Amino acid sequence: MKVLNRLPSLIAILFFVLTLNTNAQNGEQFNDAEIAAIAVAANDIDIKYAEIAKDKSSNKEILNFANTMVNDHTAVINQAVELVTKLGVEPQPNALSKKLNEDAQKTREMLQGKSGKAFDKAYIENEVAYHKAVINAVRNVLIPDTENKELKDLLEVVLPALETHLEHAESVQKKIVG
Repeated sequence: MKVLNRLPSLIAILFFVLTLNTNAQNGEQFNDAEIAAIAVAANDIDIKYAEIAKDKSSNKEILNFANTMVNDHTAVINQAVELVTKLGVEPQPNALSKKLNEDAQKTREMLQGKSGKAFDKAYIENEVAYHKAVINAVRNVLIPDTENKELKDLLEVVLPALETHLEHAESVQKKIVG
């Protein structure tokens, strides 16, 4: 039953990693406009998860983590928007960014259906898995595919922050799950 409750978010994360890895193995690349759309979508998705946590949780650790996610991911979106505006690049929605948003909706519905400790556990487990997937995607697909130096630099600057988020999520997970 525990695995079944997390299935929508695990499937979404697995799809994200598999799609990116398949594109890389097939020699397919995302252009910079598509990479910008994927980056904005990934950050926006995590902000929406955090907003749910801020509404549903009363756990101090979860609320602290959620506030960090909102603040940090909003800052990244703002940096990305500023950069693509400067470069004259319009983020280009693509099959992957659209699928990410569709799958994230399923995860949000799953999270909305939980409360109390079950919510806290599901939220933080999703955050750990989501950050692992995003780190993998940024490191192994998005950075290598990015042609524009400034966009690549932004992704490279964001990577350590994502790793810090993962460490924070894992720390919270240990406190909550045990």
